[in-house]
This record gives sequence, structure tokens and C-alpha cells, in this order.
Amino acid sequence: MDLSITSETRGEATVVHVGGEIDVYTAPVLREHLDEHISQGRHHLVVDLEGVSFMASTGLGVLVGRLKLVRATNGTMRLVCSNERILNVFSITGLDKVFHIFPSVDDALAATAATA
Repeated sequence: MDLSITSETRGEATVVHVGGEIDVYTAPVLREHLDEHISQGRHHLVVDLEGVSFMASTGLGVLVGRLKLVRATNGTMRLVCSNERILNVFSITGLDKVFHIFPSVDDALAATAATA
């Protein structure tokens, strides 16, 4: 179970830095962490996947579910990823059309600030 999660508040957004592997064992940990922020009224999330080396479909499911939750409250979820292997997972599943994916946290924060 190799997953690390840290968070920081940057303006209106909560940046969640994720590292390691998101699979059937670690996806629930990520879901709980994101749900905690959402339940605290933090509806503008930037999920930094730069440190993620592997993502299974269960991880995608967690992200899609949380996206639906924040959208229901007029919130946003931006992803940060430049890893071709992880980006390929989003591309193959068509989720690159659903999520706003940025190459850096600063880029994602700028887009969030423009809509928050």
C-alpha cells in the first residue's frame, strides 16, 4: 500500500498532492481524504497527480465520483499531471474530455481562480 497524500490551502482552492500507486487497496484512502475536504466545504480542489506512478480504474472511479460531488455545489476539480503513462489512462478512457488536466499546480490554480 504505497500512497502518500498531503494537502494545502491556496486561496479558494485546496491542493491535494498524491504520490505512489492508486489501486484497489489505496483508492479508498484517496476517496476518504477528498471526501473530508468536500464535507468541510472545500469545493475547489486541485488534485496533484505528479507523484503518481500507477493508476487503476478504481482510482479513476474515485476521481469521477468526487468530480460529481463538487460540481453539485458549483465547485471545481482540476487535475495536475504531466506523466505520459497516467495521461494515457485518461486518454484511453475518454476522461481527458471530462477533467481539466494541467501541467502544473500553478496553472490549475490560475484556472480555478478565474472561475471561483
